[in-house]
Amino acid sequence: MSYMLSIVLVVIGLVLLAAVAIRLRRGLRTLRRTTSMVTTAAGDRAGLLRARSAALGVAFAQRRSQRKIHTIER
Repeated sequence: MSYMLSIVLVVIGLVLLAAVAIRLRRGLRTLRRTTSMVTTAAGDRAGLLRARSAALGVAFAQRRSQRKIHTIER
């Protein structure tokens, strides 16, 4: 009869372990999804920042070349 109690306790332990594993898996899936969204958003913003910096560099270069042309014509 004592072996029956051991079997019941092992089954209860396995059921609890499965429940904890399922909850942990859901939490990890949510964390992975959130991490992916944050990484994508940060990459997009960094790309926009690089594009803006490049556009400013081009605008400054054009302005410098126009100033050189105006000073040469005088």
